[in-house]
Amino acid sequence: MPSTRRLSPSIVVPGPVVVVLAGIAGWLIYSAFTGTGPGADDGPVLAEAVAARSPRLTGPAVAITTLGSTAAMAVLAVVVGLVLWVRHRRAEAVFLVGTMASASAVFTLIKRILDRPRPPVADQLVSAGNESLPSGHATMSMAVVGALVVLAWPRLTPGLRLAAVVVAGSWIAAVGFTRIYLGVHWFSDVLAGWALGAAWLAVCTTALIVYRHRRVAVH
Repeated sequence: MPSTRRLSPSIVVPGPVVVVLAGIAGWLIYSAFTGTGPGADDGPVLAEAVAARSPRLTGPAVAITTLGSTAAMAVLAVVVGLVLWVRHRRAEAVFLVGTMASASAVFTLIKRILDRPRPPVADQLVSAGNESLPSGHATMSMAVVGALVVLAWPRLTPGLRLAAVVVAGSWIAAVGFTRIYLGVHWFSDVLAGWALGAAWLAVCTTALIVYRHRRVAVH
């Protein structure tokens, strides 16, 4: 039987929150592109990351950045989405895969419009071929891992909710920091990616909640 369980009211995203998150994302993208605000710290932060490099840190950083790549996040979303679909949780499957696909489209469009160069090749420890702003890794990890937390939320106890937020937040942070450490993104690229991912997740979560409320009202 299809699941009739609804999202907990505590996960509802008020409209003003979506607007604020979108505003923060827009400001961070502007700051990164113009070199103002956090963008002014790009050079010093990259220099500190390069100075902190060591073989002990580089191996784990490469592993984390690979597991947190846009391709890996897409595969994760599709696999979990298929499982949800088979279990008749089809609205949730569409939400997860749709959030992933639309977040990818949004950050790709912004990248192509702004066409910001990446840090110097001499500072890059791994190859990265496309535009720099915003970080796709940061955007997708925030959107996809965040969407998984949203879907799990109603089924978790308060203690597990806290654990889920801590684990998800730690992973998202780690993925973003590896992009700076490996020299393939500026600090402001990552901040903008996190903010864009959070804002887009809020939009998609709101759409899911509106859909579910309307379905309940009809039935």
